[in-house]
Amino acid sequence: MEIAFVAGFGPISAEPTVTLDFWARRIGVPFEEIAPGYHHASGLDGVKAFALWPLSQAAQATFGTDRWPEDRPIPQAWIELEVSSPEAVAGAVEELRAKGQEILTEAHQEPWGQTTARLLSPEGMLVGISYLPSFHGEGAEGDEG
Repeated sequence: MEIAFVAGFGPISAEPTVTLDFWARRIGVPFEEIAPGYHHASGLDGVKAFALWPLSQAAQATFGTDRWPEDRPIPQAWIELEVSSPEAVAGAVEELRAKGQEILTEAHQEPWGQTTARLLSPEGMLVGISYLPSFHGEGAEGDEG
């Protein structure tokens, strides 16, 4: 797998209001609410996206339910590693699986045009392998999330 760049990073929170208060009011990160409860700061240098992701939304995106499974570590943060194409996301899944990595969400296309797959790192970080066309100058299909 060849990683092009870190597409995004941010905390995952079971207490989204407290997290937003800390990062926006106390630290001063300028967020835009691009989906209910999902706050995104796309104007920070050094990262394509810094976003606050409610745990219920991370669970929905990964497992199709609003509750994180009790038998999995609850992630404290997420990171997305951008690859060169939608096909590279699928290739990364196969490469990781061949190395013994459990894949939580197979490569698939989200409604906003991003192709993504998800897994957990050993320390419990929710890792996305992704491709968002607008990050590669291919139109503006929307933001990640």
